[in-house]
Amino acid sequence: MTTPARYDVLGIGNAIVDVIAPVEDAFLDAHRITHASMTLIDEERASRLYDVFPPASETSGGSAANTIAGCANLGAKTAYFGKIADDELGETFAHDLRAAGASFFTRPLKNGPKTARCLIAVTPDAQRSMSTYLGASSLFGPSDLDAEVIRDAAITYMEGYLFDQDDAKAAFVQAAEIAVSAGRQTALTLSDLFCVERHRDAFLHLVRGHIDILFANEDEILALYETASFDDALSQVRADCRFAAITRGAKGSVLLCKDEVVTVAAEPVEHVVDTTGAGDLYAAGVLYGLSRGLPLAECGRIGSVAAAEIISHYGARAQTPLRDLAELDAQG
Repeated sequence: MTTPARYDVLGIGNAIVDVIAPVEDAFLDAHRITHASMTLIDEERASRLYDVFPPASETSGGSAANTIAGCANLGAKTAYFGKIADDELGETFAHDLRAAGASFFTRPLKNGPKTARCLIAVTPDAQRSMSTYLGASSLFGPSDLDAEVIRDAAITYMEGYLFDQDDAKAAFVQAAEIAVSAGRQTALTLSDLFCVERHRDAFLHLVRGHIDILFANEDEILALYETASFDDALSQVRADCRFAAITRGAKGSVLLCKDEVVTVAAEPVEHVVDTTGAGDLYAAGVLYGLSRGLPLAECGRIGSVAAAEIISHYGARAQTPLRDLAELDAQG
């Protein structure tokens, strides 16, 4: 019999400090930032952009960290693994994530690359233009795992963005094997279309052999299975893992398991300000629901509520308690 879990959700991902600021389109042109895209940059360019950025908010970020903070906001017990450096932004990341309600364990890197940062320029059309320096986060590997914490987490949730490094791939497989051996569940988000195109075979191997719960958007799931048919992609993912949640923007989302398919409408938003973290917070709502054994439709509804809250303002941290918005009772 599986023992009760200490943590509802454990996240593993890139530990990145999000530096978010509103800008005009001219700022993108002046500093050669590609509109509505994510570009990897080196440490020198990261320092230059950081110096010219307008007044900004700085919070612990990275896709999985956003999800973990969202889960904690909903009332889940959470933990996180991600590599930071022994520097000022590393301290910012650790303090902010712990303040959001998550346990954070990973030892900081000394005498190496600086803590990762994502400089997010938000234009008046609410689009994110991201310049990302991965720094210390890209050095995450098996030695950064804590097997006891993994065995103590009901769901271990892994971020596809981290998959570019061989050590991170090995860490994902090892974490999944530890979780499965302890009778726990594993989850993966595909993160980005370009991640899927770079790592399709490895993702498929991971999904088919090690993952219970898969998160993707419509473009990512079509690319994973190399099909133009959404129904065909759903059929294939249904055969590959126990549960999947696929987001479709304004069309809402589809959640499915072996014997059920549910379509959930997107929550209405009066004014979209910043799409940063929408998918991350949707995943937080769904993971929270799954950790509580809620029906698929309710998991999707909570995810949609969380995503709607996050796109109504700047940044990927909820400004209104998500438990209240989702109308969860105190025992939920």
